[in-house]
Amino acid sequence: MPDTHPTPTPTPTPTAPGGGLVPAPLSIDGPGSGTVRLGADTALAAGTGTEGTARWLRDTLGAAFGLPLPPGSGKAPDTLALAVDPALPPEGYRLAADARWGVRITGGGPAGVFWGAQTLRQLLGPQAFRRAPLTPGCAAVLPEQTIEDAPRFGWRGMLLDVARHFLPKDGVLRALDLLAAHKLNVLHLHLTDDQGWRIEIRRYPKLTEVGAWRERTKLGHRASPLWDERPHGGYYTQDDLREIVAYAAQRHITVVPEIDIPGHSQAAIAAYPELGNTDVIDTTSLKVWDTWGVNPNVLAPTDTTLRFYEHVLDEVLALFPSPFVHIGGDECPKDQWRASATAQARIAELSLADEDALQSWFIRHFDRWLTDRGRRLIGWDEILEGGLAPGAAVSSWRGYAGGIAAAKSGHDVVMCPEQQVYLDHRQHPSPDEPVPIGFVRTLEDVYRFEPVPPELTAEQAAHVLGTQANVWTEVMDSQQRLDYQVFPRLAAFAEVAWSRLPAPAARDYQDFTRRMAAHYTRLDALGVGYRPPGGPLPWQKRPGVLGRPIDGAPPNV
Repeated sequence: MPDTHPTPTPTPTPTAPGGGLVPAPLSIDGPGSGTVRLGADTALAAGTGTEGTARWLRDTLGAAFGLPLPPGSGKAPDTLALAVDPALPPEGYRLAADARWGVRITGGGPAGVFWGAQTLRQLLGPQAFRRAPLTPGCAAVLPEQTIEDAPRFGWRGMLLDVARHFLPKDGVLRALDLLAAHKLNVLHLHLTDDQGWRIEIRRYPKLTEVGAWRERTKLGHRASPLWDERPHGGYYTQDDLREIVAYAAQRHITVVPEIDIPGHSQAAIAAYPELGNTDVIDTTSLKVWDTWGVNPNVLAPTDTTLRFYEHVLDEVLALFPSPFVHIGGDECPKDQWRASATAQARIAELSLADEDALQSWFIRHFDRWLTDRGRRLIGWDEILEGGLAPGAAVSSWRGYAGGIAAAKSGHDVVMCPEQQVYLDHRQHPSPDEPVPIGFVRTLEDVYRFEPVPPELTAEQAAHVLGTQANVWTEVMDSQQRLDYQVFPRLAAFAEVAWSRLPAPAARDYQDFTRRMAAHYTRLDALGVGYRPPGGPLPWQKRPGVLGRPIDGAPPNV
């Protein structure tokens, strides 16, 4: 799991970033007058703790340049040497390129070595991001220089919503590669919602037999008159998820699973109607939801429901070693609980004040359950309502306020305010933006996002574990649409999460755009269908599909 608090600033003095690197490193000494060439004779010397990065380098740089990178001792002059030095921060690294001996990457830990290797890949140009050499015998060349670097935050994440639109396993593995290329280290995988259940639970097979499939899908915003009449669905087998978790771990990325409770649960209720409020509605009539919004059908606060989700989470914990498990807790309408004799009896039995307190009881139950098993609960900021679960961490999505309140009360926070870093929001006010949702959040807006509110003291700010960009997929029904919404803004977000930037107004956006000119060529080599600076290409537009644009600047709440 990533470090849970910001890494102390290392000793090098920051200098103006250069080399087209994204995110910007802490310091660069150079480039010098000479160059370092990695060729057929270059050996790869992997010290203890760096073996995983050595394998990754052979798979990537070896393939891109046709380099064998045979094992070496590190004593030959033409060497790519990897080593661990605990004196550096755990995710920090030093990359030194010198024509006299080659390249040395030293990390404070295995993760630091890996992030240094990602920087090396960027320094070698867009060719390093291809899967085969463009010309036989092409050289990998970089200028002499020394780079010292370490991240600002230990949690540098992206939420990927695979519940609304399912992304096949290969797409998730591709997303992990893209996160790693930007030095992001958390994938928050949103696995369940009203529109689909995406994780195989062997004890309850109907969750995927029934809950993973919907009959049709709303096209665009929920007010749109258009429908895609094709059935939609899919799920990950437990072996798929083991593969995803292992692939992520090789890239020093933690996969945090989300099982949404007690709201956003219609897919589960459609599979197992006893989970719903059966004394209020006929839950046997419910199907996997085919449209978007806040759904009124929520879990019943019964012992049956608690035992069911404990069994689900037993299997989740066996698949995901993440210290954190996300249980949602957001957008849970209380109307059915108000009308339910069963829910009201539970409120009376527990001497609770109201339905908000009933939701808090629900969350606290799973907080204790996870704590007893050595894990930590994290949930959306609604878990603050009715009393914050002890030991729980908060994903602050409705703005900064929930995160501020949680940090001030001594709880850990991941900042992901929708007004700033929801990447489903549109990137430009132009009517050509495909399915425009929400506020305009340009590349510059994301670059000027600051995760730590100024209201927090230094002690309170230490509870900000980091930050996360959220990718909700109601209107993203393909990899092409995902690429367009996520990039290039994820590159700006990655710099916010990694680099020690000045205050938002003082950030050098022009320098960032200069470095992005080089970074676009890397994204091109990777085949990423990002939004071009000049606007969408013809095939990226979605004319006639209704969105929900919101005018004006987003509130700072």
